[in-house]
Amino acid sequence: MKPAVRTNIDCHTDLAARYSQVCSAIGAARKRISRPEGCVTLVAVSKTRSADEVRAVASLGQRDFGENQVQEAVDKIHLLADIALSWHFIGTIQSNKCRDIAANFDWVHSIDRFKIARRLSQMRPQSRGPLNLFLQVNLQEEQTKSGVTADNLEDLANSVLTLPHVRLCGLMAIPKPTTDFDTQRRVFRRLSELQDHLRSKGLPLDCLSMGMTDDMDAAIAEGATHVRIGTAIFGPRQ
Repeated sequence: MKPAVRTNIDCHTDLAARYSQVCSAIGAARKRISRPEGCVTLVAVSKTRSADEVRAVASLGQRDFGENQVQEAVDKIHLLADIALSWHFIGTIQSNKCRDIAANFDWVHSIDRFKIARRLSQMRPQSRGPLNLFLQVNLQEEQTKSGVTADNLEDLANSVLTLPHVRLCGLMAIPKPTTDFDTQRRVFRRLSELQDHLRSKGLPLDCLSMGMTDDMDAAIAEGATHVRIGTAIFGPRQ
């Protein structure tokens, strides 16, 4: 017997169910600590996913999408230009990719060097308004991860604030994977404390990009304003 062939309707139904579950989980995590409705932005991580899949999720009401490969993302952005979407770059940034990122994205979550922030500012089309930036912090000082150290964060933040065509919005982190909720919260609390410290110095940082599928609840409990969710929405990669 031949296996059943899945139709586009089946796939869209699966997407809709997963998307609804993620939105419900965000709402439940927010309500548990009495955070207001609308305080958490879901960034649907669409890297490796087709433009048709992004369009299907957008049809459910999703507007923020995250990508980490520049050329793949730019192709999708152009194919989906008929939809008002907000595009977030969440990957490591190479200097030679700054022009495309500055021209096509609305948010960048992975700034860890002044050189990159300066190039993005220089290459940002003025017609698009300021590019929103997060500084990526290497909270646990992992050798294999990008990010500015906590000790160097304030200097980087002050330098980025001098740039004319970008807007420094907040901090981002990707902690070591762990399933222990208390440990997750402890690490995310450190990022929140760093933000509080910078705010006490007068830096206008309102956003925290932290939390993915397996640690989203802990991130929201510690003040995440942006969570980055991929597989839980789109399903396993083929």
